[in-house]
Amino acid sequence: MYRKEIRVLDCTIRDGGLINKWQFSHDMVRRCFLALHLAGIDYMELGYRASASMFSPKEYGPWRFTTDEDVRRIVEDTQTAMKLGVMVDIGRVEPDDLAPVAESPLKFIRVATYIKDIDKAIWLANHCREKGYETFINIMAISTVGVFELDEALKQVEAETQVTAVNIVDSNGALFSESVHHLVHMFHTHLKTKAIGMHAHNNQQLGFANTIEAIRKGANYLDATIAGIGRGAGNCPMELLVGFLRNPKYSLEPILQVIEDVFVKLREEIEWGYLIPYMITGILNEHPRTAIEVRNDPVNCDKYAAFYRRLTTPEVCPPKSVPGGA
Repeated sequence: MYRKEIRVLDCTIRDGGLINKWQFSHDMVRRCFLALHLAGIDYMELGYRASASMFSPKEYGPWRFTTDEDVRRIVEDTQTAMKLGVMVDIGRVEPDDLAPVAESPLKFIRVATYIKDIDKAIWLANHCREKGYETFINIMAISTVGVFELDEALKQVEAETQVTAVNIVDSNGALFSESVHHLVHMFHTHLKTKAIGMHAHNNQQLGFANTIEAIRKGANYLDATIAGIGRGAGNCPMELLVGFLRNPKYSLEPILQVIEDVFVKLREEIEWGYLIPYMITGILNEHPRTAIEVRNDPVNCDKYAAFYRRLTTPEVCPPKSVPGGA
């Protein structure tokens, strides 16, 4: 379990914000930052960087945009070895929305991409690298990607970027350990100069198990969130991962304390975690948007069999029109 190359990345604010449009208070984010700092976590992803012309600040909270000034307010005078960064989506950020790293409290940028946009992701990652940031590429919805497409994309990322790591992202929560094993092996085959990361969702209660499998097969960059918070079924829980690693540089107690102080009450306000509709979209390898929709419907939120019929017999039960999303 102890491997000096392992790095833990927290995406509590970024992924958790998908539930409530990033309407987290300054105090809540500050508490998370301090807990992760005390726990010795290596990276903290403080939401997204996005253009205000694409998302209304009246509708979305500050962590959809995560300005450098927001980050400075969170850190205050705390000296931390933990690297702070944000995620950027293809087409949702302007290149000039990022200052050079020397002028920013951020140290890393993660580029989220679907396989069809890998060329754009490579360009954006290289642009961020030129500005001095450590960079990563997250390949989303990987359970829907064909082997040939993935082979070609990985070869291209290896040849054309200097990213630190490329993440396997199980957006649909559809993967089993055998698939994780296969994917990590494929990534190792093509990525000779990059590390491999794992971002697991918990639709089938396998987020933690699949992260362990990725570790066993050589993934060293591991995503997790405090109390497993995240859109829908959530993610690999940070407290489980830190407890498993038993690495002396990580401390479990600060994570448990912030769960007690912040997340117990937060669970009364917003919903996340394993629920049957998310399980259904996971086993069907579908995006969780339809499960999110039904959970927000007080009449149908617990009509599991009807929801399953709707997804598996669309000619009988046509789905409602739902908005898109990553």
